[in-house]
Amino acid sequence: MKNIALVVGASGIIGSNLARELVAHDWPTYGLARTPRPDDVPGLHPVAADLLDPASLQTALQDLAPTHVFITSWMRQDTEAENIRVNSLMVRNLLDALAPKKSLQHVALVTGLKHYLGPFEAYVNGGTPPPTPLREEQARLPLDNFYYAQEDEVYAAAARDGFTWSIHRPHTIIGKAVGNLMNLGTTLAVYASICKETGRPFRWPGSDAQWNGLSDVTDARIIAQQLRWAATAETAQDQAFNIVNGDVFRWSWLWPRLAAWFGVEAVGFDGTIHPLEAELSQDAAVWREIAERHQLREPALDRLASPWHTDLDLGRPIEVMTDMTNSRKRGFLAYQSTEDSFFDLFEQLRTDRLIP
Repeated sequence: MKNIALVVGASGIIGSNLARELVAHDWPTYGLARTPRPDDVPGLHPVAADLLDPASLQTALQDLAPTHVFITSWMRQDTEAENIRVNSLMVRNLLDALAPKKSLQHVALVTGLKHYLGPFEAYVNGGTPPPTPLREEQARLPLDNFYYAQEDEVYAAAARDGFTWSIHRPHTIIGKAVGNLMNLGTTLAVYASICKETGRPFRWPGSDAQWNGLSDVTDARIIAQQLRWAATAETAQDQAFNIVNGDVFRWSWLWPRLAAWFGVEAVGFDGTIHPLEAELSQDAAVWREIAERHQLREPALDRLASPWHTDLDLGRPIEVMTDMTNSRKRGFLAYQSTEDSFFDLFEQLRTDRLIP
C-alpha cells in the first residue's frame, strides 16, 4: 500500500518543511491547518479543519485515509493546566476521527526539550536543572507538562488501533515561517535588520550561562528528514528521539558571525540580561517604516518576531544540549551545520522579501 501522509500543522515552521520533504520523496501528502496556505508547498493537498471541533474533523477527513500522521502543531494557553487540556484534546480528537478508517500505520508526534526542562516557567524560575547532554532515557519530571499529556494520547490510541509511533524532541527550531509563535532565527534576523537600519548595536539579550555554555539547535529541514525516516524504518518504531543538527556551539562564538552577516556591531554579554521583548517593544512602527521603504512583504513586526520565546531560550540559567545516540544507532545519520542553518534562513528571508 502506498504511504499517504497527513501533516497536522502544515502551515507551521516544522509542518511546512516536513511537507516539502515528503512531497519531494513522492509521498501523497495532505496538510491540515485551520487556515491552509496551499501556495506555500507545491504539491501539498490542503485540508481545513479545527482540531478542537470533532465535527469539523469528521467532515474534513471523510474522504481521506492516511497511513502516516505527523502531529507538528500546538496551541499556547495561559496556564499549563490549560495547555494540557487543549493540546491533549487536539491529539485525541484527531486520532479518534481517524480510528474507524483502520488505515493508520504510524503516528509521529513532535514535542521538544521542555520534556526534560519542564514548562516555560519551570526553567525560567530555576529548580533542579537536568543533566546534559539530554537523553531520551531520562525520566519524566514530577511537573505538569502538556508534552506528557500529548504522548499519553498517542500511546493510548496506538494500543487501541495497532499503529506504531515515534516522538521527536527538537531544540530551538531554525527555519522560515510567518506568524509562528516560536521563531528564534527570524526574530534575530528582524532584530539585526532593525539594528542595521537604526544604527543600534546587535546586543546579546540573554544570560551568561547561554552566552558561555554549550548549545545546539534544530534546523527545520533536519527534523523533516528524521520524521520521514522514522515513519518507515523498522528500527525506529515505538521510540522517542532527540533531534538537533549534530554540532554544538557557544553563542559567544556564533553571535559575532550573525552580526557580521548583517554588517552590524556585535555586543556580547555585559553582566546583565537585556530582554529582547523590551528591546523590540517600541519598534512596531520602526519595522513598518522599514518594510515600506524596502517593499517588504510583512509590515507587522509581531508576525515575524517572537521575542518572548527567544528570551526564554537565550535567558536560560543553564547550558542546554542534547544527545543524538538513539537515532544514530538506529540509522539516522543526517547532519547540518548550525552556522549554515542561520545563514541559509537569512538568505531565504531576504530572497522572499521578509527582511531588507
